Amino acid sequence: MKLKLGLPKGSLQDATLELFRRAGYEISVNPRSYFPVVDDEEIECMLIRAQEMARYVEDGILDAGLTGRDWVLENQAEVVEVADLIYAKQTFGKVRWVLAVPEKSPVQSVKDLEGKIIATELVKVTERYLARHGVKAKVEFSWGATEVKPPVLADAIVEVTETGSSLRANGLRIVETVLESNTKLIANRQAWQDVWKREKLETIVMLLKGAIEASGKVGLMLNVRREDLEKVLAVLPALKRPTISNLSDPEWVAVNTVIEEKTVREIIPRLKAAHAQGIVEYPLNKIVI
Repeated sequence: MKLKLGLPKGSLQDATLELFRRAGYEISVNPRSYFPVVDDEEIECMLIRAQEMARYVEDGILDAGLTGRDWVLENQAEVVEVADLIYAKQTFGKVRWVLAVPEKSPVQSVKDLEGKIIATELVKVTERYLARHGVKAKVEFSWGATEVKPPVLADAIVEVTETGSSLRANGLRIVETVLESNTKLIANRQAWQDVWKREKLETIVMLLKGAIEASGKVGLMLNVRREDLEKVLAVLPALKRPTISNLSDPEWVAVNTVIEEKTVREIIPRLKAAHAQGIVEYPLNKIVI
């Protein structure tokens, strides 16, 4: 038996493949093929645009797939949302679909777009957003390069952003957030009822979440005399619970903990000053909670 798994082709592709690699799955992509090879004989992968993923999962062509919450809502797909996987193209966070207009536009809220033209790839979600606010405007599908359309081809756009830098670079300002989105693992309803496929998906989710949890963190281990242990523990982040192990010398213990990588350069000198010895920093692939 195989699990037919859809991976997002396009902007999320590299981030997804790297996440799977850190989760323990090596996936090789041939640029001429839409069927990557994975080092798990029980998984069959297919590259599909995130915009279309939910539809193929709903129809049962795929058992499961990774796509954004935005595209599940856009397609109004009847699927099982198995897990939130908070990662994106550039960051391990969420993305926003925002209503944006040229810097000099008089538009200050969605209400000011009555009778105007809005360009977006997220047409149905935008139409429902306008309806909720009682605004009637023309929503046009954008095939790409949406940021360059105002003010000549559209009065406003609804576009996805992680940092807002691309919008600012194109002379646009954000008016409102239309939708917040993140990557989800979704499953076909029938496939989710299959015991073997559900267990396989739950294993994949556990490993992927472990890889996300480990992002930006490192392991730290060190030795310290018992008499200096309290001073060392005072240096380590208060919310962490380090593992303390006995050594062959009863006067010494080993301390093992996980900390944010960005804090290492500040913490190691302080640990040394607290008389810690044999300090070792090591990378982490997964933290399974």
